[in-house]
Amino acid sequence: MRSLLSPTGQGRKENQDNFLWIDGQGRARFLWREQETRLSVTGWPHGHRRLAVLDGMGGHSHGREAAEKAAAGLIELPAMTDLTQISDHLNRLHRRLYREFQDAGLETGCTLILLEIPPRSPALLFHVGDSRVYAIDAHHVQCLTVDHVPATHLALLGLLDSVQWLQQVHTQTSSQISQAFILGSTLGAPNFYAEAIDEELYELHDGNLPLFLRGLSDRRRLTLEPERVYLLASDGLWHLRDPQAFIRRWPALLAHPQRPLEELLDELLAELATAIHEQQSQPDDNCTVILVRQSTQAEAVPTPD
Repeated sequence: MRSLLSPTGQGRKENQDNFLWIDGQGRARFLWREQETRLSVTGWPHGHRRLAVLDGMGGHSHGREAAEKAAAGLIELPAMTDLTQISDHLNRLHRRLYREFQDAGLETGCTLILLEIPPRSPALLFHVGDSRVYAIDAHHVQCLTVDHVPATHLALLGLLDSVQWLQQVHTQTSSQISQAFILGSTLGAPNFYAEAIDEELYELHDGNLPLFLRGLSDRRRLTLEPERVYLLASDGLWHLRDPQAFIRRWPALLAHPQRPLEELLDELLAELATAIHEQQSQPDDNCTVILVRQSTQAEAVPTPD
């Protein structure tokens, strides 16, 4: 895993991203005041893992603090093995932090990608915002999450088709989001132009997603396949004029099951810096990436870097 202030070193002055990794021995790594911090989680079940990527809202004050508070809150949660448990705990954490920031007169939030990985059952996904999870093999890149952005709100209302949605979400670059952990949501509003932010998070699922996005629910089981590498990242990884030109390079960069993930991540981020220069994109965004893959050994558990 890596969290960069800027891929080229010429961007923001503050890293508003964060991450959390709790390994199978209960050893946690995360950022506190932009510095990597480590601690041990008492009573953590052997072999259970938790991964998270958080992106503090750019353009808002205290985006870094929102991501830090959310990461710290995640460390306090028990290891979880079913979706109902995850939803209950994270909704409660969201409400608690919402009230804490509102009481302080602050309107801010962060994205949240959480992957809970029990030792011998499918991973559990929880998603809020526009950070993403991708699955990559030797030939394909598949995005496994739906961005909580204005284009998705329009699609929920039947005002965008699949081609228009893909163009606005995966081809164009935008920094607007319609839902954030701690801040709340406008996704469920029946009027696209409604300005009120609902305190409650709005879960996307097969009952409210348009047909072309079915199967990409925000909260679901996710089987990690040994032939794929899984990438969790904040939007700094594709904040480019032509993001797909870079994303199409990922199979060549990452589909190498015998190579250490740390080496693959080094090459991915080096390619990102090159893409920023070649596309003359603004290198002003934080970038946080976690790579994970399932070992081919039946008894093994995922190994991150």
